[in-house]
Amino acid sequence: MRLIGNVIWFVFGGFFMGMAWFLIGLIAFVSIIGIPWGRACFNIGLFSFFPFGKEAVSREVSTGKSDIGTGSLGLIGNIIWLLFAGIWLALGHLVSALFFFITIIGIPFGLQHIKLVNIALMPIGKCIVDIR
Repeated sequence: MRLIGNVIWFVFGGFFMGMAWFLIGLIAFVSIIGIPWGRACFNIGLFSFFPFGKEAVSREVSTGKSDIGTGSLGLIGNIIWLLFAGIWLALGHLVSALFFFITIIGIPFGLQHIKLVNIALMPIGKCIVDIR
């Protein structure tokens, strides 16, 4: 079922939002200072291509250890991210979700976009894990 959901997702909008993540990642890499955000963009871009069966969780929950991204520096990084790129990616996912929520068949896809809105707003300190 995940495979079917991911294929339909990719064809009906997942490709475009994943490419938006990659574009923001490339811009971040060009700025040199944004390389950590750029790396996160590429990981989340892959997640945006195929979100069914995966989830974004705090690295602290995933590994059981606190690190630089899950502390106060991570919060500062998330605020910087939100101001420069996060709000635009989150709006893209939110608008896409609203279009999917118009039909009953689109509700699962809209829910995936809402899941991606959360990580678009605050990606620092998160990792992508498989749902078992």
